[in-house]
Amino acid sequence: MRQLLLPEELRFELKDPLGRLCRGEGPECVRAMESELRAAKRIAAVGDMTAFYLLKASIVPDLAIVDNKTKRMPVPDHVVQSLDHDSYKTVEVKNPAATLTKELMDLIGDSLKGKVRVKIIVDGEEDLATLPAILYAPLGSVVVYGQPNEGSVLVKVTPEKKRHVEEFMNRMIVEE
Repeated sequence: MRQLLLPEELRFELKDPLGRLCRGEGPECVRAMESELRAAKRIAAVGDMTAFYLLKASIVPDLAIVDNKTKRMPVPDHVVQSLDHDSYKTVEVKNPAATLTKELMDLIGDSLKGKVRVKIIVDGEEDLATLPAILYAPLGSVVVYGQPNEGSVLVKVTPEKKRHVEEFMNRMIVEE
């Protein structure tokens, strides 16, 4: 398998949050999720603004997946600078829109198994990275991502959630 493609007919299924939606702005969402975040085995943040607000609250995700964009526009310089956190090993990867490349999925899996904090900078689109982050995160972890114009979503990694994500990914188009 070289990559997974999201077919048009599955896109609507990703409109619903995969976990608990916290409506509002970044700082208030982080405050509302703080107890779950602090209790989590590992934290994965998908999205520049999601990672930014976690770092601003002194919660350093074990894995941050960013693309230097928010709502398809470049993120402000102060966000990029904040995400340049000194505890991260930074890795860059190409990943086209509506796609999960094998390289990105492998990087996510390896990062969540390792002991080093990793920031993956995606050249392309990072939206679907939430799926392998849930699939590969240890049980008891959380994955946080932004729900555009609504707030942030906190996904608790459970066997049921992993099964749900795996079943969804199995319905994507495999491209060799």
